[in-house]
Amino acid sequence: MTTLPMPLTDADLPPVTGYTIDELAAKTRVPSRTIRFYQSKGALQAPEIRGRVAYYGDAHVERLELIAKLHDRGLRIDAIGDLVKRIERGELDLAEWLGVEAEMQTPWASDQPRTVTEGELYDLAGSRRPGLLADLARAKLVERRGEVYLVASPALLAMAMKLEAAGVDLETASEASAVLRKHLGRAVGDLIELFTGRVKDGGLDVSDSGKLFETLRGAGTEAVRILFARAMEKSLRDLIASGKMASLSAQAKRKRKK
Repeated sequence: MTTLPMPLTDADLPPVTGYTIDELAAKTRVPSRTIRFYQSKGALQAPEIRGRVAYYGDAHVERLELIAKLHDRGLRIDAIGDLVKRIERGELDLAEWLGVEAEMQTPWASDQPRTVTEGELYDLAGSRRPGLLADLARAKLVERRGEVYLVASPALLAMAMKLEAAGVDLETASEASAVLRKHLGRAVGDLIELFTGRVKDGGLDVSDSGKLFETLRGAGTEAVRILFARAMEKSLRDLIASGKMASLSAQAKRKRKK
């Protein structure tokens, strides 16, 4: 007589380990929809499928924490997906990359935005002339926010005040700053394209990226200072040599007499 096997009960089955997508969402506080989106972009590894249910493990929890950290550093999800794929292929060391990225995030200038009171703004500007606050706001050197003022660049504010003391109005100083930002932005874009091109063709060694960025920080700002000074010196000499400076001075005197 053949004995039939007893049917399996839940107690006979191996315990289920891992998290369903809803459990993972609850544990990490990342919505299920976002988890699926991360998977579609290749930033989050695929789950283990058991029957018809997808299960996630601690590795997924760690990956979601990493994604959040990279998001906080300003990376888009496509860039994060590419980054983690390179890490998985062994092309990139995460700890080393984070160190380099932190070096890149370090401000090149100590000039940082500040929120100040009216009295602090007067002290920062070094002047209390009538109409100063309105002129600073009009020149977009400060922005009033309720009872305080946002100074986007204390250093540029100080430079504008020095120029005003020399006879250059704040609006002109602000427009000059905009001209510099426009052209320096283009120059920086061209430089980035040059450096990345040299890296791709093997002409530039970036094995010690941290040291390279640290060097570029000092050398780059010094190069801008020197090149700008030389270009300004040449242009002013050309202006004087052409006789235009004398003509402009004469025109200005005639206007003041009217």
